[in-house]
Amino acid sequence: QVQLVESGGGLVQAGGSLRLSCIASGNIFRINDMGWYRQAPGKQRELVATITKGGSTNYAGSVKGRFTISRDNAKSTVSLQMNSLKPEDTAVYYCNAADLWYSDSFYWGQGTQVTVSS
Repeated sequence: QVQLVESGGGLVQAGGSLRLSCIASGNIFRINDMGWYRQAPGKQRELVATITKGGSTNYAGSVKGRFTISRDNAKSTVSLQMNSLKPEDTAVYYCNAADLWYSDSFYWGQGTQVTVSS
């Protein structure tokens, strides 16, 4: 099993910045791609950004140019730097890791709240 713990959420004004961090523990050798998802009230969970073990990144169109995902494989961490935040970025943000052995198996953190006030 892999455990993921997020930190760094909070309340920020529109235009501000936040940095989310996620640390993995347990069977970390089973981790493949990592990423961040978010879920706003009344909406489905959506992809924010992903990063491969080699550092290739993918972003949702709504955050491209504002958010940056990074990863430290030695420390088993993934981070999300969020700049120019908008009220529509308000959501619970979840850290995600794909299982290296089973492509349809994923691990999730407990989530961290990000609230952007206008």
